[in-house]
Amino acid sequence: QVQLVESGGGLVQAGESLSVSCVASGRLFSMYSMGWYRQAPGKQREFVARISSGGTTSYADTVKGRFTISRDNAKNTVYLQMSSLKPDDTAVYYCNLRFVSTNRDYWGQGTQVTVSS
Repeated sequence: QVQLVESGGGLVQAGESLSVSCVASGRLFSMYSMGWYRQAPGKQREFVARISSGGTTSYADTVKGRFTISRDNAKNTVYLQMSSLKPDDTAVYYCNLRFVSTNRDYWGQGTQVTVSS
């Protein structure tokens, strides 16, 4: 089993920055990518960013240029640095881990990010 624990959410004003992180533990026996998704009230969960085991990154168009994903493989941790935050960024942010060999997904419990106008 794999466990993911997010931290770092909170309440900020529009234009400010915030960072969230996610620590993975458990049976991390093969290569995996990590990512962030978010879900706003009444909306479907959507992709935010992903980073491969080798460090290749991808971003949703809505956050490109404002958010930065990174990872520390030694700590099994993925980070999401969010800047120039907008009220539309308000959501529960979920950490995702996906094994390369099986495409199996694991999810964290989510952390709330609220951006006030």
